Amino acid sequence: MNPNWQQFLTQQGATFDAGRVQHFGDATAELNATAQGMVLCDLSQFGTLLASGEDAQSFLQNMLSSDINEVEANHAQISSLSSPKGRMLATMLIWRNGDGYLLQLPRALCEPMRKKLSMYVLRAKVKISDTSDEIVSFGLSGENAQTILGRQFGELPQRPFGFTDTGQAGVLKFSETRFQISTVAQYAPTLWQLLVQHAQPVGSVCWDWLNIRAGIPVILPQTQEQFVPQMANLELIGGVNFKKGCYPGQEIVARMQYLGKLKRRMYLAHINTSEVPQPGDEVFSAEMEGQASGMIANVSPAPGGGYDALAVMQISSRESQTVHWKSPQGEALQFLPPPYPLPNGHGECHP
Repeated sequence: MNPNWQQFLTQQGATFDAGRVQHFGDATAELNATAQGMVLCDLSQFGTLLASGEDAQSFLQNMLSSDINEVEANHAQISSLSSPKGRMLATMLIWRNGDGYLLQLPRALCEPMRKKLSMYVLRAKVKISDTSDEIVSFGLSGENAQTILGRQFGELPQRPFGFTDTGQAGVLKFSETRFQISTVAQYAPTLWQLLVQHAQPVGSVCWDWLNIRAGIPVILPQTQEQFVPQMANLELIGGVNFKKGCYPGQEIVARMQYLGKLKRRMYLAHINTSEVPQPGDEVFSAEMEGQASGMIANVSPAPGGGYDALAVMQISSRESQTVHWKSPQGEALQFLPPPYPLPNGHGECHP
């Protein structure tokens, strides 16, 4: 984390642990504010890689699951890097940075993925560098987010994953009420002080919760190589293109799509427990006879208590069984309405 940025946030009342903001004094109140009001959240749990050079676009096109040709000056994208077996090593948010591309992913995966991508560079004219301490990102969420940012920056993106480079910062729109702002570290304190006049500062876990409620999966070290992209609904949010050429794992991803053999999906659920669920925790249902039927992908404390989670599991378990966390006798998952239509095994959608 950029030390000057961390010092600034500390002066604003932030409490840190492992390089990410835990809270600004009252984690419970901050979660409640995230659900009901305007909040401003530092996103230092993420870092950024820069792919630069004249071959950057073609290189990323040959490595990632999405169509990089669609990442334009006004449009960002979710994508993934997979193993040759089609299992995701990382998910990432991508947007243009001049002639290059910024790849945002969990900070713990930045250096491993920089090394992984660099292994494939060979003779391509592209460089993969870590810019995590140069770029600062924070999120603004709430009903007035678009109005507040419009006053500051002027015209904003109109569609989800729309992107605007204002000169001062890059503004990425997730929804009508949720935006990410990215800027250089030197300007970040000034911009934060302008926006915090309209929003309550909150810990990074609050943004994690918003991502979970939006159904956006984030691969973490605990869940690397566990899911093919479709298992985590990546094709439903624009993270997979089935018409582009080859990339690592492409054959397996395409076969699963066209032969209809997807048996697992990601679902939104609540776990009413005082214990702390973790990414990578297994879930169980009766039909599997003691064997795990799935895994927690992402989890966050929920406003009002307990935890909200994105869990990848057998489609049949979700449709016909009670699913339990950690053991066949563990706390039952309470499934929540999905944030987007989910095709089931028969091509229909859950309501």
